[in-house]
This record gives sequence, structure tokens and C-alpha cells, in this order.
Amino acid sequence: MKRYLHSPLILVLGCAILAPYILSEYHLSLLNYIGLYSIVALGLILMTGVGGLTSFGQAAFVGIGAYTTAVMTTSLGFSPWSGLVYGMLITGLVATVLGLLTLRLSGHYLPIGTLAWGLSIYYLFGSVPMFGGASGISHLPPIAIGSWRINSSEDFGLLIWMIVGVVMWLLSNLLNSREGRAIRALFGGSIMAESMGVNTSRFKMLIFIYAALLASISGWLYAHMQRFVNPSPFSINMGIEYLFMALLGGANTLGGAVVGAVTVTGLKEWLQSVLPMLFGQSGNFEAIFFGALIVVCLMYARQGIWPAVISRVPFLQPRKAMPKLSSSDAGKLLERAPLKRGEPMLSAQNITKKFGGLVANNKMDMTLKAGQIVALIGPNGAGKSTFFNLLSGLLPLTEGQIEFLGQRIDGLSPRKIARLGISRTFQHVRLIPTMSVLENVALGAHMRGHAGFIRSSLHLERQEENALLAEAARQIERVGLAKYAHEAAGNLALGQQRIIEIARALCTDPYLLLLDEPAAGLRHLEKEALAELLERLRKEGITVLMVEHDMDFLMGLADYVYVMESGQKLAQGTAREVQQNPKVLAAYLGGE
Repeated sequence: MKRYLHSPLILVLGCAILAPYILSEYHLSLLNYIGLYSIVALGLILMTGVGGLTSFGQAAFVGIGAYTTAVMTTSLGFSPWSGLVYGMLITGLVATVLGLLTLRLSGHYLPIGTLAWGLSIYYLFGSVPMFGGASGISHLPPIAIGSWRINSSEDFGLLIWMIVGVVMWLLSNLLNSREGRAIRALFGGSIMAESMGVNTSRFKMLIFIYAALLASISGWLYAHMQRFVNPSPFSINMGIEYLFMALLGGANTLGGAVVGAVTVTGLKEWLQSVLPMLFGQSGNFEAIFFGALIVVCLMYARQGIWPAVISRVPFLQPRKAMPKLSSSDAGKLLERAPLKRGEPMLSAQNITKKFGGLVANNKMDMTLKAGQIVALIGPNGAGKSTFFNLLSGLLPLTEGQIEFLGQRIDGLSPRKIARLGISRTFQHVRLIPTMSVLENVALGAHMRGHAGFIRSSLHLERQEENALLAEAARQIERVGLAKYAHEAAGNLALGQQRIIEIARALCTDPYLLLLDEPAAGLRHLEKEALAELLERLRKEGITVLMVEHDMDFLMGLADYVYVMESGQKLAQGTAREVQQNPKVLAAYLGGE
């Protein structure tokens, strides 16, 4: 498991301490702006680089923080610290409303939506008389901490970079926690995360608000450092620039926020003095240069500058945290009360799913009992995976009903179904390839933990986190992949990745395990190990419903078999009965 801090924080704090002794007043001021930009970029690292939500409107949140403190300290007589508190409250409220409106959008519609409200808020700053129009608001009071009045560039530099360091520490703790794993699963793994009990909508909203609050803090600092606020620094161009800082520095690393801010700010200053001399006239030539630079970065350095640097400098590489997962301080997670073997578990009746004129499932029935291994077989396109998606809540029913342990579950979300005790794997493996095997499996235990954003950011969830990781390690050992626990999941073979999915599903402590082609890609010895594992699960009372095409593997294992063809149930019975059924032989098993 990679830690997100270490070398970036050491470099940041070291530079902040040494800067007043080696830099001129001008360069100290420039460094302060870099710190302000870094705070906003850190929020974008969380939201865009890690969470996969693109926003061009962060400059608007910077403006809300700046204008709130400007109005409160000049017109209403409040202190700058009151301006900070109210600025964050107003920013949080605005971000919540905007998040509810725009986070429902997907694909390219989301960034377009952020452009729209970013422009609206920018023009609002220049249109409301209370905000001073284009002239802005001046004569803001300085920030004071006790008797320390923060007036000079040195003083502001110390405050700004202390805040940068604290934010990096908080985000590092967050990203290396239960909540952080859920955030990292948002980028390309939302369907899987929902099936593991993660409320993805909640996490999207939280990281959106988190990034907005960081932007608001940056705006508060900017307003009191300048002692003046007007609309121009909060335009949509600046919002694009903030995003470019995160992408250029390295959108999935905390150090990338600072590196991006340094690079963009330094280049702008240099280009503004050099390009007019080259072209013989003044103009926005740096915008042309940055446009070309964005294209080059997208073509040749998609991961950003910081990842490229640390890959070549051993000292800067993020350390791998390999906790002692068997330590005695790892608490025991709560487990579900076991069911009696043979107890009725799931009843699916008249299950029908239509996609327009295509009927994928047509009046399917199924009954499962505790402690069974049940096979669902049929030719490709028979509707087996669709049936799995209906049972797990990924697709809504067209007709019929599903009961699980006496409760109707059709119509429930995948995460609610997962919390009742149904877990699954996928026909096409759904892992987060850059996360370790341990972290991928620990995602399955997400709903068995309770620590939220604040506890995770302050690193107060250590006992629970140890328990979650210990449970993940136990399930990895259970499936025979203990030696790969700290490897990136994307580096393993396809068959091993399927086994990781089983370990992750077991981490949810399920009553019912839905396995979609678990033996696909496995070699003979691996299939034997999987069969032994399924036998142990049956003895423990876990019910397994399995889609599989390997009949030799399946028939010696399954207690009961359902056969599907063209979305309908063709036959059902024991493995022997199905193997001797003429309809099944003709349609699927190759007989007449």
C-alpha cells in the first residue's frame, strides 16, 4: 500500500523554512502565490486525479472565500477568522447545491456544467453592488494570531506553507484509509464499489465539497494577503489554470499539486518577460504556449511531472506501507449470525428483464437454500449475467420479484443488497489495477467499518483500519494469494485477478456469493484449489450461485443446476439429472 506523503511534505516544509533566507522579496511573494495555488490544486488532486471528477470552476470557490471575508471584515466589522469560518460555510452550502445539480452528469457533461456555474459566479462578483463591481473591495484588515500581525511576505509565507503542509498530511491520511479506498474506486470502479456496499454518490459529493473548501481557504488567504479583492483572479481562465496545474504536476499524487503550481507560475512569469521580446510586441503569447504545452503533456507525459521525477529518483519514491496484519491490536470485525444449513434463503419468481424489444430474461424462477452450491449454466447469450445483475441490483426488474431472507430486494440499490448479505464477482474482472491486492480486497470490508472523513483525515481510525486490513489479509490467505498481498492488482494474471475478486467478495461476510465464471483463465491446479475453497465455504454455510462453462469443474461440485436458454429456464435438477436431460443435451451439452 503506497503512502501518499513522505518526500513531498519534506520538500515543502524544507523549502518554506529556507525561503526567507535565500529569496528576495519579489520571489517570496511569488512563492506565496504558489502556495495559494497549491492549496486549490490539492483539492483537484483529490477530486479529479483520484476521484475522476473534472471541474473547471474551482476559481469560483476561491472567489467565494475571498469575497465573503472581504465583505464581512470591511462592511460588517468582523475579524478575518470570522470571515474564514463564514466563507467556508457559504462555500460548503454553494458546493452542496451545485454538487446536487451537476454531479448527476457524466462524461463530458460534468466539466461543461462546471464551466457554466463557474462563469455565472464570476459575473456575479462583478455585478453585485455590495461586492464593489469591477473596482472590488479594498482595505481588508491583516490576519492576526494573538499579538502576531501577519503583514509581511515572510509572515504570510510561513502561514500559507504551514497550511499547505497540514492539508497534505490530512489528505495523505484520508487517501490511505477506508474512505480513501472508496474514493480511489470512484475512478473507473463505481459499479464494483456499489456492489461492495460503497455509497458512491455520497463520496462524489464529499470530495466535491472538500475541494471547494480548500479553494475557499486559498481565497481567504489571498484576500488578506492582497488587502484587496476584485473579480479578475476568479475567472474561468484561472479555473482552467488550476486544473492544468494538477494535471501537469501529476493528478494522482499530492506532490504533483505543488510541482504543478511551481511549474505553471514560474513559466508564466518567465514567458511574460521573454515572449514579448521574441515577438517584438506585447500580448497573451503565454496562453498560446500553455495550450501547446497541454497538448504535449497529454501526448507524452500523461501522468505528470512529479511521477516522472520520482520514478527516476529512489529517495523520492513513495514508500510502501506493509502493516503487520496479524498484530494483536487488530480488532475483530462483527460477523453475521450463521444460517442453518438447508434454510430457505432466496426466492426469485417470474423474473423478466426487457431491453426495448429484446427479452434477456423471461419468467425465470429460482430457489436457493443455505449451504448449497448451485450452478447456472447455458450457452453464451442465454441471459445468465443479466440474471446475476438483477439479483445483485445492478439492473432493475421489468417484472417479477426477488425475496432474500424473507425481504423483498427487487428495487433496492446494489449497496443495500450487499449490506443484506449478497456479494458477487464479475464476468469481466473489476479491480482497481493501481491499488494493491490487499487494498482491493479491503474494499469488500468497507461496509464493515464506520470511520468517516474527519476521523480518517486525522488518522484516528487506526484500530478499525488494522481490523479491516487484517480481515482482507485473512481472505487473501484463504484463497491462496498471500504472497501477492502487496503487489499491484493489475500486475497479476487474469486467473489470479478472478481469485482476488472472490477474496474481496468474501470480505463482505456474505450469506450468498454470486460467482460469474470464477474458473475462467485458471489452470488445472488452480481450479482444484478453487474447488477446495468452494467446498469449505459450503461447509461453513455460505451459499454459492455460480455461472460457469467448465462442465468438468462444475458437475462434480454443484448440488443443484439450473439451465438457461434464450433467457428462459430450460431445465433444473441435480448434476446427474441435468446431464441426462435430452433437452439440455440437445441445446448445450452436445448430445442429441
